[in-house]
Amino acid sequence: MKMSKGRIGRRLLGLAVAGVTLVAGGTAFAELGQPAPWEYKLQGSASPVMDTITSFHNILLWIITIITLFVLGLLIAIVVKFNAKANPIPSKTTHNTLIEVAWTLLPVLILVGIAVPSFRLLFEELDVPKADLTIKATGKQWYWSYAYPDNGKFEFDSLLATDKQPRLLAVDNEMVVPVNKVVRVQTTGADVIHSFSIPAFGIKIDAIPGRLNETWFKATKVGMYYGQCSQLCGKDHAFMPIAVRVVSDQEFAAWVTTAQKKYAAVPANSFASVAAAAQ
Repeated sequence: MKMSKGRIGRRLLGLAVAGVTLVAGGTAFAELGQPAPWEYKLQGSASPVMDTITSFHNILLWIITIITLFVLGLLIAIVVKFNAKANPIPSKTTHNTLIEVAWTLLPVLILVGIAVPSFRLLFEELDVPKADLTIKATGKQWYWSYAYPDNGKFEFDSLLATDKQPRLLAVDNEMVVPVNKVVRVQTTGADVIHSFSIPAFGIKIDAIPGRLNETWFKATKVGMYYGQCSQLCGKDHAFMPIAVRVVSDQEFAAWVTTAQKKYAAVPANSFASVAAAAQ
């Protein structure tokens, strides 16, 4: 069956619109701090540390690409120039001082060049600045508990919400933080090793029983950001999301006032306490 030019044009236009919609949808997903369909790059940045990580990643990508193309060029040149047909009498060269110095010195210079921004990034991640807010995140099988010692010492559990979107990332109680404020996150584990990871903020730190680790972030954009436990911690490891809602200072102050009342009796009514009582 032949198709008219008009129908072909409409089909092509429809495909173009679908493509634009997919790209726009992917961008919208990225802006919400969650993975995007067909994403091939790092998740969109929402913190200074993630900005540095993205910049370092892009630099490494260029270096790796240049090295790969250079080695590929050498391989092709060797195949063409030194095959049996082009060289019926093979060379008996055993070494070349210039080449040996070059292939030793150049990789060293490249590695040193990579090490400088790498160490700067490590120091930026590990040197926690003066915090405006401290939150303690405790990993449990299989949910997170958040405590706000600077804001009335209330604590609440954050569990996977099966009736919300996005699937496997939404929670019943999000961590809430103010925008453009340094947030120090202290992590520990209540049972096994977990890992607190939020890609948009460039943070990933283990939550280990009996040990207190800490990291930091400063969210630069208002919105919802998602992460997950990144350490295999048992059968429900895949159902242990992290959700952080970044709000304005006024909204955060209002939320703290509400949370102090809402979670005042959490130690007696928490998910962990109910589970323990049922055993």
